[in-house]
Amino acid sequence: MDHPIEFFSEDIEFELENPEQVSEWITTVIEQHGQELSNLTYVFCSDDYLHEINVEYLDHDTLTDIITFNNADEEGIIEGDIFISVDRVRENAQDLGTAFKDELHRVIIHGVLHLLGFRDKTEEEETLMRKQEDSSLSLRKF
Repeated sequence: MDHPIEFFSEDIEFELENPEQVSEWITTVIEQHGQELSNLTYVFCSDDYLHEINVEYLDHDTLTDIITFNNADEEGIIEGDIFISVDRVRENAQDLGTAFKDELHRVIIHGVLHLLGFRDKTEEEETLMRKQEDSSLSLRKF
């Protein structure tokens, strides 16, 4: 496969800036955790689109910024589909007083961290997840 990381948009007009650099950054994060990238598909979409997926597949009737589906059949291999609501990321960036690009990259790597085995259900897990996000974001060269 030529490009193990692909970026698409569904039901919205959105194009990721610097997709090559973002792909290299994601790959670096995965390799630093000692795992191998097989295939990642990112789908950027609207709140409505992601809400439908949340209800249909996860039985959660809530808005969210990201849903990650792990498609890997074996340990140490990263393969998945990651859906990101651009609406939610934009609103969260405004609420947090941070740049849209930075919040988007945080969410992009959040999905990868889930695939790497990090969780965020408890306060302790969430703290570790934030540390991992920050550490990953510090590796960006763009």
